Formats: sequence, C-alpha cells, structure tokens
Amino acid sequence: MFPGKKKLLIAGLLLVICFLSGSTFAGEKTYTLRFNTVGAPKQPVTLAMYKFAEIVEKLSGGKITVKVFHSGQLGNQKTGPLSVARGSLEMAVCSPSWMADLFDYPEVGVLEAAYLYRDLDHAYMILNGPVGKKFWDHLAKNAGIRVLDSWLLGTRELNLTKKTGPVRRPEDLKGIKLRMPNVEAWLDVGRALGANPTPLGFGEVYMALKTGTIDGQDNPLPTDEAAKFYEVTHYIVLTDHIIGFVQPIINEKLWQDMPEKYRMWIEKAITAARFYCDSLVLEQEATLLAKFEKEYGMEIIIPDKEAFREHARKFYSQPKFEKKWGKGMYEKIQSMYIGE
Repeated sequence: MFPGKKKLLIAGLLLVICFLSGSTFAGEKTYTLRFNTVGAPKQPVTLAMYKFAEIVEKLSGGKITVKVFHSGQLGNQKTGPLSVARGSLEMAVCSPSWMADLFDYPEVGVLEAAYLYRDLDHAYMILNGPVGKKFWDHLAKNAGIRVLDSWLLGTRELNLTKKTGPVRRPEDLKGIKLRMPNVEAWLDVGRALGANPTPLGFGEVYMALKTGTIDGQDNPLPTDEAAKFYEVTHYIVLTDHIIGFVQPIINEKLWQDMPEKYRMWIEKAITAARFYCDSLVLEQEATLLAKFEKEYGMEIIIPDKEAFREHARKFYSQPKFEKKWGKGMYEKIQSMYIGE
C-alpha cells in the first residue's frame, strides 16, 4: 500500500471513530455552559440541573457541556441572573419576583403572588402559555435573558421556630419576623400572609433561624429538607400559599448565536429535566410530612387556609398592585381556565 493511501485510510478510520463516539468534527461549534443556582446540592431543582446537563450532552454528542454550580458558587439570587443578562455567566435559575426587581419589570411580579394559582395544571397553563410567553418575550428583548422553561420548586409552606407558637390564622402572624428574599414582590407575599417580612439571603437563613434573628421562613418541603431547616424550627404550617417555580434562563445573545439544532437540543433537555424535577418534588411533598413529624419531631399544623386566602385577596386589592401589574391582572389570572 502506498504511504499516501495509508494516510488516507487512517484519516478515514479516525473520522468514523469520531462520528461513532459522538466527537465533534473540525469547525463545528462547541459550548460550555455554566449553570448556577443558590439551591442546595440535593434540592430537586439542583438535581434537575444535573439531569439537564446529562441529557443535553448526550443529545448534542458532546457539543454542549453543562457545568452545574450549586449553593450560589457563581452568584446569589441577585448577582447570578444579572451576570446572565450581562453575558459573564451563561445560565442560572431565577423567578418572577426577582425578575421584577432586577430588570425593572414590575408587571412580571404578579406571577409569584400569594394564592394566584389553583393547582399545578393552572400554574403551567399560565407560565408556559400565552400569558407567560408575553412576559418572557419582554425579558428576552429588554433584559437580555431568555426564559427556557418553568420548573416546579414546590408548594410553599410556613416553617416557624418553637417560640412563635402555633399559627392557624393571619392574625397569629402579627409581629412574627418571617424571612423573605430581599425584593419587594417577596416582601409583599409576607405582608399578604399577615407577617412582618424580614429580607435575608437564602444562604443566611439557617443561622438566622438558629440565633433567633428571624422567627420563620417559607419554602417548599423539599427545600426545607435539603437545607436542613428542620434542625432549627418546630412548626410547619400548611398554608399552601404559593405554588413556586424557578425559571432556567440563558443569556439571550448567546441563545441567538447558537445554531438552531443546538437550541433544539437545549429545549428538549430542559423539558425532560422539568418532568424529572416535578417528579422529585411531588414525591417528596407526598412523603416528607411524615418524616418531619416522626423523625424530626416537628409539629404539623393545618391552618384556616381560607382566612389566609381572603387576607391575601384584600392585601392585593390595593391600588398600588393594579398600577404595577395592570388593572385586574391578579383576579384575571386566578380565574383563567385550561383551554382559554
């Protein structure tokens, strides 16, 4: 065999091997996406981020690699999304209340108001339907972030220290320092419940509960478990006041620069990760109450949820919310049905 033909044969074999192994050809783009969250390592949303990384790498044949950073390693709830908007970080998770504050877009804050959604189906109809699309398109155009999906964080419940005593109605929360993320929409959630909202970063909550700086916090049960809040609290009050979500976001310029098939891979992997996240959250919510009560010695309280719902309705009827969100927006979303 001539030396030249031998070289051609070897080169051909290498190309076949590269193709079969999923390696990229010369000239094809590759991306490394850093994906940040303040969530704990075992929190369902964090685990879903790892699942997304796994699936998108397989779908893309290694052309897209995702590196997950948990516990706020690349930014907190404020700096992470801002870094994505600036392009110094590729991906993060965010939520409507933070978007309202960080990107001067108060209208989107309505999506995280207390007692807005009837159930999970209603929430997804809003967030992944025409209502949500209008908000997400605005953010892509004006804030530089692309909302890729909505992932279930869980139903938020009150989680209080022993000194608060049992809470069953909004008036029982009077004077109680309830930790809330440090944005106005979240502080309003605390007020809508009847508490004294105290702004605090997520990473500071455990120690603040332990030292008595705050009297309680609100989060879904899987988050309480992952963050070990059961070690420093006594009560879980099943207010069900928010069906909480986070939105995976990506820098909009980066998104538009990607070839179409790369965006398709990301969208498919994001959707698969959403269902994975949902299944983890729903399973944990179904089993954790017994664990909190029997293993951790916590007291579970079933409150007068209708009293909390009515308190929130009156609070959000203030003129300032119509000015922020648009006339009747809170009630309009509450009354929407699947198929509209």
